[in-house]
Amino acid sequence: MPRATKGCARKRSRKRLLNKTEGYWGGRGNLYRKAMETYIRAMVFSFRDRKARKRKFRELWISRISAAARERGISYSRFMQGLIRTKVDLNRKMLAEMAVNDKPAFDQLVEQVKAAM
Repeated sequence: MPRATKGCARKRSRKRLLNKTEGYWGGRGNLYRKAMETYIRAMVFSFRDRKARKRKFRELWISRISAAARERGISYSRFMQGLIRTKVDLNRKMLAEMAVNDKPAFDQLVEQVKAAM
């Protein structure tokens, strides 16, 4: 009985991997073993950095809200506490967007918070 070598299935899986690593530097895009190592590492980085991107954006939104609130004479923590007290349910992304692009609306929010404190 002849030895089975997976034939076209193995060739297809190798081709699929080499297509994914196309454009990588040197043998990392051409040689199967190097391509496999590099691809696995790239996927680990992409998984990790999807989480990091969420953290970075939250950090950015908080710094924007904080800067806008301080311009209006209130700290970030007091501002957020006041929003909770006044039952304003806006997330940090929307608050940051308002702080940058809709200053009058943000001013109204700050006045509501100051009244509640």
